[in-house]
Amino acid sequence: MNIRLYNAKILTMEKNRPVFTGEVWVKNEKIVYIAEQADIDREWNTAEIPRIEWDIQVDCEGNLLMPGFKNAHTHSPMTFLRSFADDLPLERWLQEKIFPMEAKLTHADIYELTKLAVLEYLTNGITAIFDMYVDSEAVAESCIDMGMRCVLVPGLNNFVSSPDQVEDEYVRWNKRHSLISYQLGFHAEYTCSKELLYRVSELAHRNRAPVYMHLAETRKEVDACKARYGMTPAVFLDSLGIFEFGGGGFHCVHMSEEDMDVFRMRRLHVITNPSSNLKLASGIAPIAAFERRRIPVAIGTDGPASNNCLDMFREMFLVAGLAKVREQDASVLSAEQVLRMATVHGAKAMRLPRADTLAKGKYADIILIDLHQPNMQPDYNVIGNLVYSGSKANVRMTMIGGRILYRNGVYNVGESPERIYHTCNGILKRMLSE
Repeated sequence: MNIRLYNAKILTMEKNRPVFTGEVWVKNEKIVYIAEQADIDREWNTAEIPRIEWDIQVDCEGNLLMPGFKNAHTHSPMTFLRSFADDLPLERWLQEKIFPMEAKLTHADIYELTKLAVLEYLTNGITAIFDMYVDSEAVAESCIDMGMRCVLVPGLNNFVSSPDQVEDEYVRWNKRHSLISYQLGFHAEYTCSKELLYRVSELAHRNRAPVYMHLAETRKEVDACKARYGMTPAVFLDSLGIFEFGGGGFHCVHMSEEDMDVFRMRRLHVITNPSSNLKLASGIAPIAAFERRRIPVAIGTDGPASNNCLDMFREMFLVAGLAKVREQDASVLSAEQVLRMATVHGAKAMRLPRADTLAKGKYADIILIDLHQPNMQPDYNVIGNLVYSGSKANVRMTMIGGRILYRNGVYNVGESPERIYHTCNGILKRMLSE
């Protein structure tokens, strides 16, 4: 399908390229042309641009085209637990509320509950997710059917899955569909035996692959690991060779200088989740310290049971605001740094090199931001407006792989949102009665 997006302001997120007025052309799943209006006019007049028969032409009306947000830590099927287990600390939240309910889930439940999350991602301009859940197959199938780009990471632990299953999924899902990829991982140090972690390390070495996990989310987690092994989680996992080929940690709230040295040396990614960390009282991650050490930071919402809102605009504001409060320095983190975390760094953390910026040959994972709303005016600093005053209400269009899945409040996902809502409410009612 040939799609022309014209009369737009464009933020490519390429380094040192300011916002400009121009067009983006899409063929099938990729961007085939992007240019400033003056260049288009000149090339058109000299017949350097091929004449194309357009299937869709979108007048962007002076609004902003930019890469979609990369939600770099999600548990999508947990939509059924939104507002179900609020106002509890992490350990009680998991042991008393989350794990018992999750034990009742079926493959079909996970497939349907993921669809509900995808609807929310689309309204928020999220074009790729890094999703950890117990049934990767169901999540992948749901994302394919809904058109969502998804990087799977397993929630392997002492009770769920096995290294053999993870390796099988790693091989299959990295070949099966263009929307789906798979990275190695496990739930967390505290849910995995040392023997199991050795097997994860062997798996990483055999495939020369990065590994991802929840890491240093709470002070209690760190203290317990030090009591068991005499080391913090990051240092302990590195001692097993798990980080030999890179990867990253979700949360990374309670990090020592030695932990940061490991991250810098191994070129690991931090994926921060400020809303979840605040709601569960886990703490405030040292984002400015990561930045000073040139440790790349991406942003995730975490799951809808702990956030409870899958909103990257809120996460961006909190990343910036909390870093300033923690450091007692309002200049410590710029809006441009934060927006890069939500887009380019997220793509790098998720190993999606063709989804980081808007450029020829990249995936057409594009969002349109409405600049004609009061929270985006004056438009002196578009990036500052996005990070500090932006809202999902500004998302006019979400395109993934060249498909317009959401535009002006209407979904194009192949089925009615109301059917998805009804089905998901039915799943929760059934589980509460069991």
